[in-house]
Amino acid sequence: MSKKNNSGKFWPYMILGFLAIGITLGYWTIKNTISLPVHKSNEFMQKYQSADKNANEISDAAAKFDSKYSVELSGLERSNFKPKNLKRKPHKYYKLNSVNDIKIIVKSKDGSSLKNIKLIGLLTRPQTELDDVHIKGIQSNGNGTFDIKGLKVKKPGRYILRLKLSDKDAIKYIDYYGFKDIK
Repeated sequence: MSKKNNSGKFWPYMILGFLAIGITLGYWTIKNTISLPVHKSNEFMQKYQSADKNANEISDAAAKFDSKYSVELSGLERSNFKPKNLKRKPHKYYKLNSVNDIKIIVKSKDGSSLKNIKLIGLLTRPQTELDDVHIKGIQSNGNGTFDIKGLKVKKPGRYILRLKLSDKDAIKYIDYYGFKDIK
């Protein structure tokens, strides 16, 4: 009497099982990826592709600005906020209130005129662009002082005040970090 040998007939079912698992995991990955929000980078107030493409020009313009001018921030007090689990060097944080009055002071290193300097700004949160506040049309009072009055911060948490100061071909991007407590 001969016995039937069934070893070797299970491999097609194993291949079909692995294929089904692969298709299921692929579908699950795509479904979960599509449901997550994607936020643009606003590091230099432009698309990251443009900033990456023009990185050398941005660096040269910043060096040119730094050689001509110095910039100070006043109107905000320092915060004792320290982020948890931060893997890079922590920034200096400023305390933000619901309504803030900020003064940006630009000083010339050689005594030249400060009338051509333009300022635009953006108050943003690091993790989302939904709460962005664009700051435009801020005029200098002639001596290099820019007053940002009534800057509203609605939600508690971390914020970044991004400034773009420009004088023809000398451009400087500055980030000031802020934190609003829950109150």
